[in-house]
Amino acid sequence: MIPQDEIAVAPKVGVAAMLGPTTLGAFDKAVVGRRTETEVLLAALAAGRHVMLEGPPGTGKSTLLRTLATAAGVSLVFVEGSAELTPGRLVGSHDPSRVLAEGYRDENFLDGPLLQAMRSGGLLYLEELNRVPEETINVLITVMSEAELHVPRLGLVRAAPGFALVAAMNPFDAVGTARISAAVYDRTCRIRMDYQSAPDEEQVVERAVRSTPASSGGAPALDASRSVALVRATRDHPEIRIGSSVRGAIDMMLVADRLARLRALPPDDPGVSLDASLAALTGRIRVQEGGERSAEEIITELWHRIYDPPAETERPDDPGKAAGATGRDRPAPLAPR
Repeated sequence: MIPQDEIAVAPKVGVAAMLGPTTLGAFDKAVVGRRTETEVLLAALAAGRHVMLEGPPGTGKSTLLRTLATAAGVSLVFVEGSAELTPGRLVGSHDPSRVLAEGYRDENFLDGPLLQAMRSGGLLYLEELNRVPEETINVLITVMSEAELHVPRLGLVRAAPGFALVAAMNPFDAVGTARISAAVYDRTCRIRMDYQSAPDEEQVVERAVRSTPASSGGAPALDASRSVALVRATRDHPEIRIGSSVRGAIDMMLVADRLARLRALPPDDPGVSLDASLAALTGRIRVQEGGERSAEEIITELWHRIYDPPAETERPDDPGKAAGATGRDRPAPLAPR
């Protein structure tokens, strides 16, 4: 069964509240940009439609749904899609111990996340839909079409008004995923969630850093604009198949903040920013298969491009580039490819 701590349920008010000024005001405070996507999402759910959110990680899909649930008072049942999400785990099952003692009775049935959302008339938020087994997706298709589900030894369960499925997936990740059938798309409204603009991502990073308890509370060690520029550069590099989300820039800022304090170095020390960049980004990017360079080498190249661009008036062999002001060896620029 799905652990109870993975299920978040807000007090239910109703879908009519989705289009109210309170909901829109909450989005303005919690979400940076995304006005068009927000309005379309609210309209689709208020119209009783199911929704598919498509986009890479870190583009605010979960934030949109959680903000909606809190602001509109709509119950939200969250479940992570994976190969282990069987129909039984999604729908629910009878308690084996009580079945042995009392037989198959309705009160012995433990609702899974799907039935919880259906009975409460809330939203079922299913992440990573393209990682879910086909037989589980078939259960969802039935519910989307009929708003009801026949459960063996339990009977017919009808969805309460307001129930909707909101599925999310990253269409660019081909590892461990399956193709979503046309039957799913035919029953959903699709909203594409691409990466935000650089100014919006900078604002996301600044908000996240300020609100993180791990932050030192002072001036961050790295500049948000350059952290975001480095992250965005990973998305266009020819040797990188999948670049970093904005979460990489957030981690860069937080790690650099603590690393500078730990080493008693100034916030703009090149060793601090490079080490923080390597820690935050090398695990997030996916290098092209057959590439000659490692993730560390590529991130180091991009770091030099953003944080240590060669000055036009300097000679490449300028000895002043050999070390930083702190005495720590400054990372040597890579030879241009």
